[in-house]
Amino acid sequence: LFRSMAWCIEILSDSMAKLPTYCVDRRTRERVEIPLLQLLNVRPNEAMTPSVRKKLLEASRLSRGNSYDWIRRDPYTAEIVELIPLPGELVYTWRDTSGHVWHNVQDPANGNVFTLPHADVCQYKGASRDGITGISVLQRAAEVIAAARARQQHDLSYYENGGQPGGVLQTDTPLGGLVDDPEIPGKKVGRKDLLRREWERIHSGPTNANRIAILDYGLKYQAVSLSNKDAQFVESQEVAIRDIARYFGIPLYKLQEGKQAYSSNEQNAIEYVVSTLHPIVTQYEEEQTYKMLFDSQISSGLELRINMMAELRGDNAARSSWYKNMREIGVFSVNDINRLEDMPDVEGGDERLASLNYVPLSKWVELSINRNGGST
Repeated sequence: LFRSMAWCIEILSDSMAKLPTYCVDRRTRERVEIPLLQLLNVRPNEAMTPSVRKKLLEASRLSRGNSYDWIRRDPYTAEIVELIPLPGELVYTWRDTSGHVWHNVQDPANGNVFTLPHADVCQYKGASRDGITGISVLQRAAEVIAAARARQQHDLSYYENGGQPGGVLQTDTPLGGLVDDPEIPGKKVGRKDLLRREWERIHSGPTNANRIAILDYGLKYQAVSLSNKDAQFVESQEVAIRDIARYFGIPLYKLQEGKQAYSSNEQNAIEYVVSTLHPIVTQYEEEQTYKMLFDSQISSGLELRINMMAELRGDNAARSSWYKNMREIGVFSVNDINRLEDMPDVEGGDERLASLNYVPLSKWVELSINRNGGST
């Protein structure tokens, strides 16, 4: 159970860690180079690479419900000089009486608390009930996790007891009365209690698994609990994994579960990007655009975008078909495709193509007459 949750967090955080950021003019759709991209794509702070920072942020968002980017600015120019990810457990977010949001941050080194304004913190939330703080996936899936944990504890108890089911020892010999306790001189113990204790000592525990039992005095052993197969341990574990995967939005094949068919896995990979990653990426884009760009840049039409094509590169056939169609209808140029693939521009690659096989209906009669030499 907990391994599956850890895998889900690892998969999602790794997916976010490898996606590069770029700046685009939303009016012209052209990419724009700004100094901030050096922090986002090259080195956000002295200690971390961009992928480490993004992985920490997403892992905290999933496990804690909130993750935070501390935006450190130059005190004179207000330019961003460093981005420091803050774990969700170190930050308390609150709103004052005037409606402004603040963040109390605890220094892990000395325990001191300092307060940051909302403008200097990018906050990435999980599902939220109030729009201020997020709820972790683990909180939302608490009932599923509790049920799965109970099943896991049942499994553990089963194997700790040597894999032997509970049962009944039967005999026609009377077992009433007291006898001397062989372990404590001078103490009396019931015959039934002594027999039970000796049976459990010899046949319980992992070191006694599959030990052959020798019964005398007419004793008979009859199992009364369900067998491992009847309890459907494997099936119950699979149900727990599926439930956890649904909460995280992770396809089962990424957890090495379910059917492993290449064609269906490719479609599941696309669905993972569209349904799971895209909403997360959108939140990051909106928060970073609003907090990391100057008002003048936002007013001029600039916004930060995260390129999700890195997650779709495995589906070569679908991607190449899409590029081909977009180029043939004049939407993409060769260089547009190269940029999506993180490849350099080529000379003449900005020209767009269009087919002459399709014409506006309003021009159809005129072009038809010209093609037929002036006659209808």
